[in-house]
Amino acid sequence: MIKKWYLLIFVALCGACTTTSKQQNMALEWLDKPAHVQAAAIQSGELSSYDLVSGYLARIERLDTDANSILAINSQALEQAKRIDAKIETGENVGALAGIPVLLKDNIETSEMVTTAGSMALLNNMTERDAPIVAKLKASDAIILGKTNLSEWANFRSESSISGWSAVGGLTRNPHLLSRSACGSSSGSGAAMALRLSSLAVGTETNGSIICPSSMNGVVGFKPTVGMLSRTHIVPISFSQDTAGPMTNSVQDAWLMASIMAGSDAKDSATKAADDHVIKTPKASLIATDLKGIRVGVVRYRQGDNPHVLEAYENALNSLKNAGATLVDIEDFEQPDSFWADSYNVLLAEFHASINEYLADSPADIPARDLASLIEFNKGDDRELVLFNQDIFEKSLEAASIESEEYKSALALIQQTAGANGIDTLMKQHNVDVLVSPSNSPSFLIDGVYGDHSPGGFIGIGYLAAVAGYPHLTVPAGEVKHLPVGLSFIAGKWMDEKVLRIGSVFEAKHGFTITPGLLPSRLDAPELKPLTDGVVSK
Repeated sequence: MIKKWYLLIFVALCGACTTTSKQQNMALEWLDKPAHVQAAAIQSGELSSYDLVSGYLARIERLDTDANSILAINSQALEQAKRIDAKIETGENVGALAGIPVLLKDNIETSEMVTTAGSMALLNNMTERDAPIVAKLKASDAIILGKTNLSEWANFRSESSISGWSAVGGLTRNPHLLSRSACGSSSGSGAAMALRLSSLAVGTETNGSIICPSSMNGVVGFKPTVGMLSRTHIVPISFSQDTAGPMTNSVQDAWLMASIMAGSDAKDSATKAADDHVIKTPKASLIATDLKGIRVGVVRYRQGDNPHVLEAYENALNSLKNAGATLVDIEDFEQPDSFWADSYNVLLAEFHASINEYLADSPADIPARDLASLIEFNKGDDRELVLFNQDIFEKSLEAASIESEEYKSALALIQQTAGANGIDTLMKQHNVDVLVSPSNSPSFLIDGVYGDHSPGGFIGIGYLAAVAGYPHLTVPAGEVKHLPVGLSFIAGKWMDEKVLRIGSVFEAKHGFTITPGLLPSRLDAPELKPLTDGVVSK
């Protein structure tokens, strides 16, 4: 694994450290605070970026051994923190995230580090480029702390994949119960934020890859409108559905990150209208204190039948009602029989075109320049196919061209179903400002034989937001047998700020948080141990 060397770098850089124990203890007190609070403290001189970054590096070493969420550390992070502190001390102007460490999912390029997408084929993919969203973070004086592990190729290689596993990074586990999945594909970002290993993290989503790991790890995840954030220099799956987004420990932090990363990019045509729908910085005047006048569409037809999830859902709905919202039940929704098949075929077609373009464009010395050669590379690698196959790659290679009528027809059907005939129609018919549902079932067991499968099924309507390209926010809402569950907030295209504003009120009124126990399994919980040990002493 790449991260094995980072502790040596950390120790070397700290060899001449003059930070006192008192300063270190003060920094430790700040590690669990929201990023926007940390940023204010750094700019006021109450906290140094150097101490904050040092504190997170020490916490990574102490807590991440079992969860395995961090793939690699930026060896320049501490020096960058020193430079930010020096700018503040001399009174220079700094950005909104000055000195704040950020983790990137390892399919997002940053100039200091390799971008592998978890694949041995990209082990040397040192492009020396910043993705535009990373450039915007750096322009705000944020520090790239490192890269998080992910489901290899963003979980688009095999139909029997194990979420959270990559050939480069190994397996990321859910830090609440280590026998459970961290979900994919932004598994490392979700697990890292649950353990508070950084101030902020970035994930990416095609269909559920921000929302699922955020919900199952008990953190905030925000998938913006497709086209709000640039996708340039991010390893792709689908140009109709892909987007990056914040994974954080508060809605206000996600809101702040989104406002900084958003904006048009001449190289990404999907962003041409982004500047017309600016996400404003979440200042006090924008943050609502109640939901009076807000109508919430309560999705019932995809809430599932798990009584524990339903109890958490009802508690969350009560918090919305107590905040002043009017709740409107939505009992049904019909979609064409071909929807799921068509949506898969669209992704297969788009991946083939997108990955060929990315691989051909990389300035690094990599062994595969198109999907066909990538498939051949995997066949010859010792690690890649040991756990599961590459049938998605093989199907994508044979998929219809993005120029074909078959592809265009399927794309039109699924986007119309999810967007105009789906979320838009549901909101209009029921006259609601936002749709809510459980984000997903609690985390499922890691299974090295059958791959990912959820006994309770996958619930919620996140797939509609993903296919339509609409904003989707998940906020921690409750706990089911030591595992977190989230509440989803979904609205129409470019309604990102509305979703964030409503979600921030819910978060404040509901007040739910959950701390990972790093338990091997639920049977190892302290309160259950006497029951599993038996009555008769041995």
